Amino acid sequence: MFGPNPRVFPDIIPSYNLIPSISFSNIDALILGLSLVFMGVLFWIVQKTKLGRAMRAVSENPTVASLMGINVNKVISFTFILGSVLAACAGILVGLKNHQADPLMGMQAGIKAFAAAVLGGIGSIPGAVIGGLIIGISEALVKSIDSAYADAISFIILVIILLVKPSGIMGKHQIEKV
Repeated sequence: MFGPNPRVFPDIIPSYNLIPSISFSNIDALILGLSLVFMGVLFWIVQKTKLGRAMRAVSENPTVASLMGINVNKVISFTFILGSVLAACAGILVGLKNHQADPLMGMQAGIKAFAAAVLGGIGSIPGAVIGGLIIGISEALVKSIDSAYADAISFIILVIILLVKPSGIMGKHQIEKV
């Protein structure tokens, strides 16, 4: 019963094309809408709440944050919980789209998300969104020419951005003191 074999994801929402000439279904619209809501909530938590300010402080310098009275372990735990909840939501949305769940279903998406985060700038939520859009659009364009190279384009973009601007599009250049 248990094991690494792919499982059929239940067809909770029947899928139909919203626009007949374009392959854009109601599931795609749901994924887009919920993703925008999740990004907005994440941005609000990180930028507008006291816990978000504590998260930014701990990510900058945990020692100084603890001296300022921030419970570093609590903030790190909350950050992992928040990331896990968002990953679970993403897994459910991918399962709705692909109608199957398997242990490696997020591996390629995770690598592309890392490339998008590096492209946009590590630590910048709007930068990650812009990086994801750039990688997604470039992948779709390459797929229209030759689908064999569609997955490689994100890695090519990752290598180019690391060579040209390692901090990313919206990343901050930080001088590291030794």
